[in-house]
Amino acid sequence: MRALTARPGGRFDWREVPVPPPPGPLAAMVHPIAIATCDLDRSLGLGATPFALPLHFGHECVAEVLAVGEQVTSVRSGQRVVVPFQISCGKCPACRQGRTGNCASVPPISMYGFGVGGGHWGGALSDQLLVPYADAMLVSLPDGVEPAAAASVADNVSDGYRHIAPYAHDLLERDADADVLIMAGIGRRPVLSASVPLYAGLIARALGVLHVHLADRRGGVREHAAQLGLHPLKPSELSRHPPAPLVVDATGSAAGLRSALRHTARDGVCSSAGGLHRSARIPTGMLYGRNVTYHVSRTHARTLIPQVLELMSSGQLHPDRVTTHLADLDDAPGAIKRHVLRGEATKTVLVE
Repeated sequence: MRALTARPGGRFDWREVPVPPPPGPLAAMVHPIAIATCDLDRSLGLGATPFALPLHFGHECVAEVLAVGEQVTSVRSGQRVVVPFQISCGKCPACRQGRTGNCASVPPISMYGFGVGGGHWGGALSDQLLVPYADAMLVSLPDGVEPAAAASVADNVSDGYRHIAPYAHDLLERDADADVLIMAGIGRRPVLSASVPLYAGLIARALGVLHVHLADRRGGVREHAAQLGLHPLKPSELSRHPPAPLVVDATGSAAGLRSALRHTARDGVCSSAGGLHRSARIPTGMLYGRNVTYHVSRTHARTLIPQVLELMSSGQLHPDRVTTHLADLDDAPGAIKRHVLRGEATKTVLVE
């Protein structure tokens, strides 16, 4: 079968690779039909991450089930499903507690599309993908939700959701006019695309937050934010912006994190998506004095996917409004290369 391979030098091509073995009793074989880029893919494709190239690319997808193992009961052949980017068994203590990103049945940080660093699970940009724990991992795509709209729910949309949903109710209970501040590409050379901050903004609006501000130095991102009903800010305008009770740090940089913490109000929360930096100086004295809660983590995607799909099914959330480029799956090498090298696309979705 074919699989899209990312190689050093920003090169992408279809390669012939062995078909995965038939699914075991707990597994399923799926065929990806809508695959989305991740905010990390630009850095990943350029070899600017800890994940070594070459690797089989792609980790956000909606797929069609081809075959299931004899013990699988929740999905069937022909069904459309969201495939979480992280591997999880559903039965270990971590999975039972909803911490599916730390499944104890597989090696740490097991996920599709990250090569040796994420384990030998393959990439979503391939003809077939083996899902080792079908009942635990696969989530049925609701009727009326298009695969292209839900492709990024496997990672980035759920990532945006976890920065907002745990805090929105209490935030609005305290102050119905409370602000949310989302920090995106505020550095000179943003290392991440901007879909997670844009998804977070859409989710905040869907959950009733009236005032959502998004800071980014890229004019195209600010224009996109305004089209989504968010209030765009230039980084230079942050100094005049009052601290917010909920700040999302999606900057991907140590300097961006420090700025996000400085802009978190007393008794507020700063939720960080982390980044590629090995360490960062954190102003603990200031956080202590303001009683700020700082939360940095990876997302537990499988736990959150049903909640995100429910928002989509109800018509409250439209992640496809963040998509900037649609392309045919057969053109994946060119489309991904343009996404990585040109840098103007926020979210590219490839469809069959």
